[in-house]
Parts: sequence; structure tokens; C-alpha cells
Amino acid sequence: MKKILVLLVLVTNCCMMDAQNIKRPDSYNYLRGLEARQNGDDDEALVYLNKELEEHPKNGYAYAWISMIRAEKEEYGKALTAADLAVKHIPKKDKEYLSYAYSLRGFVYLNLEDTIKAINDYEMAIKISPEETDSYEKMAQIYYEQGKYDLSDEAYEKICKLTPGETLGYMGKGRNALEQKKYAEAADLFTYSIKLDDAFSQAYAFRAECNLALSRTGEAIDDVIKALSIDGNNKAYNIMVEMKEPEASTMISKLKIQQLKSPNDYKWPLYIGFVYQVQERYAEAVEYYKAANKIEETDVIFDMMSSCYHELGDYELALENINQAIELDSSDDDFLMSKADLLYQMGRGKEAIELYDEYIQKNPENYGGYYRRGFMKDNLKDANGAIEDYSTAILLNPGYAYAYLGRADKYKLIGKEDAAIKDYKTVIELDTIYGENNCAQFAYLGIGDTEKAKQVQDEILAHSASAGNYYDAACLYARMGEKTTSLGYLEKSLEKGFHKFAHIRNDDDLDAIRDMKEYEELINKYERIYQEEQRKKGEKEHQAEKKREGMCEIPFTMENGNCYIKCEINGLPLRFALDTGASDVSISMVEATFMMKNGYLSKSDIVGTARYSNAEGYVSEGMVINLKKVKFGEMELENVRASVVKNQIAPLLLGQTVLSRIGKFEIDNHRKVLIINYHK
Repeated sequence: MKKILVLLVLVTNCCMMDAQNIKRPDSYNYLRGLEARQNGDDDEALVYLNKELEEHPKNGYAYAWISMIRAEKEEYGKALTAADLAVKHIPKKDKEYLSYAYSLRGFVYLNLEDTIKAINDYEMAIKISPEETDSYEKMAQIYYEQGKYDLSDEAYEKICKLTPGETLGYMGKGRNALEQKKYAEAADLFTYSIKLDDAFSQAYAFRAECNLALSRTGEAIDDVIKALSIDGNNKAYNIMVEMKEPEASTMISKLKIQQLKSPNDYKWPLYIGFVYQVQERYAEAVEYYKAANKIEETDVIFDMMSSCYHELGDYELALENINQAIELDSSDDDFLMSKADLLYQMGRGKEAIELYDEYIQKNPENYGGYYRRGFMKDNLKDANGAIEDYSTAILLNPGYAYAYLGRADKYKLIGKEDAAIKDYKTVIELDTIYGENNCAQFAYLGIGDTEKAKQVQDEILAHSASAGNYYDAACLYARMGEKTTSLGYLEKSLEKGFHKFAHIRNDDDLDAIRDMKEYEELINKYERIYQEEQRKKGEKEHQAEKKREGMCEIPFTMENGNCYIKCEINGLPLRFALDTGASDVSISMVEATFMMKNGYLSKSDIVGTARYSNAEGYVSEGMVINLKKVKFGEMELENVRASVVKNQIAPLLLGQTVLSRIGKFEIDNHRKVLIINYHK
């Protein structure tokens, strides 16, 4: 497996002298080569650099640049040759370039999977330039992948000493500790990284993993949310969607709090939808995807909604949404695959195959497109077409067992017994680890070893008694003609939640039981049960949402056309004017000074300065403070931003930083009360 490392890019002025009076090349072809490289034209750069070597065959700098370009093109033989010559010809006193040449050759060896020579070159680079961290980082990564955590820690510790204010070394040591299940130690290192850079999302994501292992679920979820809020961190996202109950419910609750705090940020309802979808609560997922779409329409959201409707069996809505995704981003070919699979489930197999034709034309080297098209041709009784596509899938991915199984079945169908047996045996060789998505049992049946097929199916179910594995057992026994046993396994799969009813109705593996009255009754029964479960889940979530809601009434008074309500700020009773046009809460300098002197505010509550405006459009600049607690009526909000107005007699205004968080509200002028419907 090739290592994915970032090549060091040297930015140098080749005509300048360094501190050691080193004269670097300034010949015409060399400079033109570097210019082409900087302009992104590597082919032109190679032409000029090779011309340079024709005139100056000992220009080690030219060899270094050639090696870099060849390595980026994955031409490792040519890259290694050039790196050798760079090491040989770069002046020994030019430590910067010579160190880089060794590091570059180490990178080439690493991609050639010769880690011993790679480490030797990195060590040489360090010996020449011991203050450069790049080679330490590469060595630390090699040792990490080899499981030599002590050696990796030594390299990261060196980075910590060289760059104590940066996170790289501490994150590396934390990752090593995490791999060794030293969770508390790892968490401390990630915490230190966060102190160095509190906007570094990866540190929060890694600490979340440690906190989960330490059963600190609440802290883990807070870290996940922080990482997501910074930049949508992928590791944090994966932790979020992989959570099981009861952690998943806690995750959803905290995401909903984020949604309330940031009602105009589409990513929070989107994340809630993701978690619901992974939990197979598709109806609820759709509602939150819709909420996200109201804020910002994206192709991803439409794709996710399509998947949910697909699972719910509402194929028309699924098709409508995947079409919307394609309209927003026609360049994403994965949407074509999703639409094709959906059309197949809808019984529109020919249209599905046409879409896969389009997909394959755009992605001729993706084995998945050929396999899926072959599968559809298979079920539409196009044996020769299926064989051709399965064969191409095998050519592109010789280790994909299912393609051999599909081709073997078709070979057997058209009478090519020897070819079928050969493919079945290949499936058995490839599919040896039993758990999920196995097909060896079908291959044993194909070669006539019925008892072994049953034994393997039993072993698979012993490893994982999942709905999918019970469904495979139903297919296996249907192929054997043991109809009653097949129906029993099918019912078990449906009981466990296998709900791909369209696939069940189209799957030719079940042809032997399809005409049985018991089969149709079974499918209809569980389809009704599933639909009722989805309806109840939606109602349950709706009721739970209602329970989280509250209502309070706050008296107000009218003075000079303004609506005033009583409020407490950090425990201090005050009176605020309700101003829906103001962006922030604002208080006058008089109140702010009083609060500071009497302990209602502290210096740590001062955030900075900002411009703000009122309903009349008046704009000015003032101090921004954080109000730890704002309370009125039954409601209490934490951490509310407020602006301090320099005007000594300015009224206290209750603006959108509070109003946007409290939910729906209305003014009852007759009773002189403010009615607020809020989330508890």
C-alpha cells in the first residue's frame, strides 16, 4: 500500500547566496525549469531540467527537482535514480538542499515499501539538518504504522522540543497512546493540544474517542460537537454516526440543543438527520433533512432524503429527491448509481441499465458499475450480458467474490459447467472470513456440496445472527428447494428488521417460494408491520418533541410606545425594552459599570468590541460582554452576547441574540403579557 505523504515544497531564490556563500545554479534552462514547475507545468519543467543536465550533468539541484516531479507522478524508478544523483552532486555544505535530497529519497523508498532504507535516509537528513521537523515526522509515522510506538514517541518528542508551541508532536504521542489503549494518557495529550490551539478540530475528535473508551459519554459528545462546529471534522462525524443506543439518543439531544442555539445553521439538522438515518429511523431523518434544506439546499441533503424514502418504500419521493440532487450537481456520478438502483427496485430495469451505461462511460475503471449492471442484466434474464459485465468487474477487481458467484450462476444456466465450477471454487478461496456479506455457502451449493453449504451458512449465523444473514439463508434454502425451511429463515429475517421488500420481490434466489401463498402472506404482513412501526416512531418523536416544549407568560408595561419586561442578568433584576429589530442585547455603560463594581460581571466576561444597530438603523461600536445567565419568567438562557452602549441614558434593549433562542413568541396587548413557546 502506497504511503500518502505530503512532499516538502522548497521555496528558494536560486540566484541568491545563503549564509554560507553557497552559489546555487542560475543557468537559463535550470531557471526556466523551476519557472515551469511553479506554473504547474511539470512536463515542460522536465524538458528544461533535462536540457540543463545535458549542459551541466553534475547539477544536483536539477536532479532533486526531477526526483520530486517523478515521485509525484508515481514514477518511482526514475525518481529514485534522480534522487541518488541529487545526493551525490549537491554540495555537502548546502545542508538545506542536501537534507531535502535525503528526505526526498526516503519518501521514494517509503513508496517502494523499503522502510529500512527510508528510515536510513530520514536519519541522514536529520543528521545534516537536526532542526528540521519534517524527517522526524516521517520517521514517527513509519514507526507508528509498524507498531513501534516507543520509537515513534521518541521522534514526536523531538518535534515537541523543536516546536513546543505547535500541536503536531503532542497529537502524534496522543495517537500512539490511543493505539495502545492508554486512554487517560492520550486524552491528556489531546487536551494539551487543544490548549495550544483551541480551533484544532482533530484534537477534539481524538479526545472524543478517548472519552468514549473511558465511559465519559457526555464529554465525548461535547468534543464531537465542538469538532463538527469548527470544520465538520470527518473523524468526529464518523464517531457521531457510529454511536449506538443509549449514546445515540444523547447525541441527538445535544445536536438539537445546537440547532436551537444556531437556528440558521443548516448543518445541525443535517447531522441530526444523519444519526436518525443510521439508527434506521428514516421518517424522523427526513423531517430534519427537510429542516436543513429550508435553510440551505444541497445535493447531499436531497441524496440522503432519497435514501430514506427508498428505505421507507416510497419510491416516487425517493426518485423525486435523487433527481433534485442530480439537478444541483450533475457531476456526481454516485447519484447516477443511486438513481439506477432505485429504478431497478421500481421494476424499471431497462432504464436502470441505461443509467449504468452512462455511469460506466464516465467511470470505465470502476468495477462496481459493471457488477451492478451485470446483476440487473442477470435478473432480467440477459445471461450473456451479465457474464460480460461480471467478467469486466473481475478483471478490474480480481478479489471480488460476488462477481465470480454471479458469473458462475450464469455459466451454469447456459450449460458451461466447467467454467461455472471453476468460478465457484474461486469464490470459496476468496470468501473465508465469515460474518457479513458472505457468499461461499452459495458456491458450495453450486459445486454440489449441499451439506457443506448448510454448514457454512450455520457458521455465518453463529458469527452474526443479523437480518441480512437470515435473508441469505432463506435464499440458500430456496435454491436447494427446501421451501419450508426457506420460509422460516425469511420470516426470521423480517422479524429482525430486513425490510427491503422491493428487493425481496425481485430476487430470483427466491423464485422457488414466490408462488406460495405463505410467501405472499408473509411479505404483506411484515410490510404492514414495518409501515406501522415507522408511523409510530414518527408519532413518538413528535410527542417527545412536544414534551420538550414549554410555555410561559411574562407581564409587560408600555411606556412611550416601548414594551418593557422584567428580567434578571446574572441575578441582578433589570428592566429591558423588547426590540425585535436590534441584533444584540444591549445595556448602557451605567448598568455595565454597576454590574462590574458589584460582582455581577467580571473581567473574564469581556469578549471584545463589535458594531451593532437598533431598529432605526443607528450603528455604533461598543464593548461586547458575555452574560452568563439571562432569566425572565420561567426561562433561563446561558452565555448571551451583549453590547455595552456608550450612551449613559440609552435604554436596555432585548434583541435577537435572545429572541432567536427562545422560540415562538407573541404579544397579547389586551392582557399585557408576552407569551413564549420555548424548548425546555
